[in-house]
Amino acid sequence: MDPYLTLKWLHILSSTVLFGTGIGTAFQMVMAMRTGNAQSIAHTAHHVVLADWLFTTPAGVVQPLTGLLLIHTLGYSLTEPWLLLTYALYLLAFLCWAPVVHLQIRIRTLARTAAATGAPLPAEARRAYRIWFALGWPAFAALMGVFWLMVARPSLW
Repeated sequence: MDPYLTLKWLHILSSTVLFGTGIGTAFQMVMAMRTGNAQSIAHTAHHVVLADWLFTTPAGVVQPLTGLLLIHTLGYSLTEPWLLLTYALYLLAFLCWAPVVHLQIRIRTLARTAAATGAPLPAEARRAYRIWFALGWPAFAALMGVFWLMVARPSLW
């Protein structure tokens, strides 16, 4: 197989895993939180955290590595304007995702404790969820922008 096509395939595959896992786990967390059921939230948050470690994290590492190799292979300058914007958007997505992981773990812990004691989900879990939810939107928009930049490669300036 052509090394370029293998690299391109890995880049596309990892972007699919990164985006797909993100949107899928976000949907699951939103639906669990809507129930208000601490046991359901604890169970879902456990799997969301696990999916982040098993899928999102490796894909998030593979993305920039394969991207840099593709830049080199295709002969682009690292400072192409569309690439600079891509780096900024990817960094924004990461800066939103990093605290989201911590918030998911906190929600999971609070929900587990509530479920184990028969208590309702604490207000702290709902506050963490609101921040989690708010951080998801700029990360989602940033990755949508990265997808567009990868396809269009526009002349920006």
